[in-house]
Amino acid sequence: MSFLMHAFLDFSRSKGPALLVSLLTFLTFSTSTQVRSQQSTRQDSLRLADYRSPDSASVVSNDRSLKEVRAVRVVGDRPIIDGRLDEEVWNTGQVISDFWQREPKEGAPATESTKVRVLFDEEALYVAARMYSKNPERISAAATRRDQLGYAETLIINLDCYRDRKTSYSFGVTAAGVKQDYYHPIDDEIKSRDVSFNPVWEAKTAIDSLGWTVEFRIPFSQVRFRDQKHQVWGVNFNRYIPARNEDVYWQLRRNRDTGWASLFGDLMGIEDIRPSLRIEILPYGASSARFTGGRDLNNPFDDGRNLAGRIGADLKMGLGPNLTLDATINPDFGQVEADPAVVNLTAFETFFTERRPFFVEGNKLLSNTVPIYFYSRRIGAAPHGSAKGSFVDQPTNSTILGAAKISGRLGSGLSLAALSALTAREYARIHEISSGSTSSVEVEPLTSLGVLRLEQEFGPYVSTAGVTVTGVRRWFRPGTTLPGLLVREAFSGGGNWNLRFQGGMYELGGDVGLSYLKGEPAAVLRLQTSSARYFQRPDATYSRVDSSRTSLFGYTGRLSFTKNGGEHWLWGISGSIESPGFELNDIGRITSVDDIEVSANLRYRETLPTRFLHNYDFGVTMGKGWDFDKVAQYLTIGLTGKVTWKNFWRTTIDWTYKGRAQSDDLTRGGPMMGTSAGWNLAASTASGVTSKTKLSIALVYGTDELGGWSYEVSGSYAPRPADEWELSFTPRFTRSVYPRQYVTTLAGGRAETFGRRYIFSFIEQSTLSMQMRFAYNFNPELTLELYAEPFAASGRYYDFGELPVAQSRELRMYGTDGTTITRQSDGSFAVVDRGKSFSLSNRDFNIRSFRSNVVLRWEWRLGSTLYFVWQQNRSLTKAIGDIVTSSSLVEAITATGDNILALKLSYWLPVD
Repeated sequence: MSFLMHAFLDFSRSKGPALLVSLLTFLTFSTSTQVRSQQSTRQDSLRLADYRSPDSASVVSNDRSLKEVRAVRVVGDRPIIDGRLDEEVWNTGQVISDFWQREPKEGAPATESTKVRVLFDEEALYVAARMYSKNPERISAAATRRDQLGYAETLIINLDCYRDRKTSYSFGVTAAGVKQDYYHPIDDEIKSRDVSFNPVWEAKTAIDSLGWTVEFRIPFSQVRFRDQKHQVWGVNFNRYIPARNEDVYWQLRRNRDTGWASLFGDLMGIEDIRPSLRIEILPYGASSARFTGGRDLNNPFDDGRNLAGRIGADLKMGLGPNLTLDATINPDFGQVEADPAVVNLTAFETFFTERRPFFVEGNKLLSNTVPIYFYSRRIGAAPHGSAKGSFVDQPTNSTILGAAKISGRLGSGLSLAALSALTAREYARIHEISSGSTSSVEVEPLTSLGVLRLEQEFGPYVSTAGVTVTGVRRWFRPGTTLPGLLVREAFSGGGNWNLRFQGGMYELGGDVGLSYLKGEPAAVLRLQTSSARYFQRPDATYSRVDSSRTSLFGYTGRLSFTKNGGEHWLWGISGSIESPGFELNDIGRITSVDDIEVSANLRYRETLPTRFLHNYDFGVTMGKGWDFDKVAQYLTIGLTGKVTWKNFWRTTIDWTYKGRAQSDDLTRGGPMMGTSAGWNLAASTASGVTSKTKLSIALVYGTDELGGWSYEVSGSYAPRPADEWELSFTPRFTRSVYPRQYVTTLAGGRAETFGRRYIFSFIEQSTLSMQMRFAYNFNPELTLELYAEPFAASGRYYDFGELPVAQSRELRMYGTDGTTITRQSDGSFAVVDRGKSFSLSNRDFNIRSFRSNVVLRWEWRLGSTLYFVWQQNRSLTKAIGDIVTSSSLVEAITATGDNILALKLSYWLPVD
């Protein structure tokens, strides 16, 4: 591993861009030739193999009409779910066997035969399938974690239970018996796939001399459908054969088709079933210990072990046939993977992906909006207040007292989702050594948060219109400083629409939104001067700071028109606006506002194989933005090319040009400052998704006219040494020089900069990380998983200067124009400017971080899980700017840190 990392670094520090482009070309073409040769040999052997053909069955021609299959009611004993298909009841089901390729030869018959039968009783849907194989010994049956496809043959059942031709469920099983399930909230197969959908269902598989078999049992309590005597559901079946790069469907969806559920066939025959009340209770108990490294023995809040325990419960209950209530009391998130380490030198917040199960499941409808009105990690986030003392016990998160959400879809085509949460008042404990006293201070008020989303579908092509409303209310106690930090009430919401024409080929989309908040003048002043808007800018004419304001109002709007389907040409145009007062960060997510933007794109694609390529896609993009003072903020022009080779390797090249403009945030509340022109080139190549061993490599290189440059070399390597093992290594190295890093603002500046000094420097940065994932799958119910990321980053500040005049892109460099700059023994800098002197602190840094997470997960009974978790969090910081090396990662792993052990047991209780 050390040798690989040294080689990786040596390469990245050499003439990276030219070398990597050559390497990408060599890898792609050499591997393409090799794999085509292997495929030819394999196909010849298949033609010569002794193939035991299944019983003959009628084959329906592959036209574009929707097919039908009939489910048969179980009479007598229900099937035993063991994957063997040896129950006589399966012979009563209708056989479907006409499957068609989407890959690699779109529209051609499947090369391997598949037979599927569907049964039902009053409780569940049963599906049996036999997947024949000409070479059973070559069946890919690699084990993975749940919801991971990996290199394994798979059968997937797709169900549109409302037959609304928009929403659908997918239930899949690999030949190794690993389950996959996800929900499609819109009429699309991939883009909005919601993998947080985790129903309780059964499936077993078996491999024999003919191929492999599978049995499904999907309880009706785990899906939503209409309460009517005769059910008609949409259905499709998908078999995936990675060894042959083959993806086949019963109801074919072509690569150029724009829909998904709208293209399903019909599942007939289900009748006299009723939607379940669906009451499920999941109580849990958890205990943990945090063993701190390098602790201060005088700290009364840290005994080195920090034992803790908690209990709680989750509830899932059906509210009629269409809605589901999910509730949680004192939720526990101990088994959640740690966030990756980052170094953020900007003025804007870093946003992380939601990983907590309660908020992940079914979150698509609530969070899939533009703008993002709901960012679930606001709930239970770190307290906003702070405390000072000799020793401080600061809560890392706000306690979630309880949360509940309702979601579902009514028979009228109205989708609904609502979430409400209550977080506790939080206190930091303070211990003063001088007096020996211990006290507490409130750092977060009692807070309620809520969000409601409604979306109605209409028209023949499933157009939609929706509305979102959010609210936050905080209860402050007298005498605290929190009313000066946080607003008391915040509301936001808006409407959106997506009108689809010609089967979804064309879409007219848009949204309008509003925000309103109120609180004490100090809290509203903080928002006015925050990095999202900088009302205090001295050269701003549209917006000004008002320290007496007790409220803030803003609005947003967007309009777009796109062509998403068709043989070759795709395009889109859009425009958007965000007023300076628009604010969502109490419950939503926004970086900066005061924006007017337009963009356009044009693409040409080929989805069918050509002589040399499997498919390709080329495009051009353009974007331009202004603020409300009509000052140009950016101009970008981009070219992109994506090709999939005959061996299914993919290569992407993107080039972006950035024109000169003005920035309203570089000076962090000061006047406008010019930005430079520059360009950026990104190139990558990756093995196909069907490859057993996955490999990718990528390069990003950019430069600008002020002497800035950057490059990033990254890759991934995911071998499969055995079916039970999953491994992946993702190294990344970046190095850059940025010529306009903000340092500080001081008084005593020139009149041209409104009496302030806005000081900047060059900064040389480097970052090295290695994300590693290991998993051993004992069986589909028992897995051991490891995530680890050693991380190192450095930054060296040099060549300091100040903005000479508003809107300039040049600097008045210290050491010139009558100024001197001298580095002191402590690393700080002393600057003298015509008799005036000031100092700049040493900002150089070298950071080491190691975060890891080991989870043993055992589904010891259906729906019930035992977790054992070991987490590590190590870190080290030095005030030096040396470039990081591979030895920096070793320092990260050996740095002082905390170890956390946790045990959690949950028990699934379905209530009939």
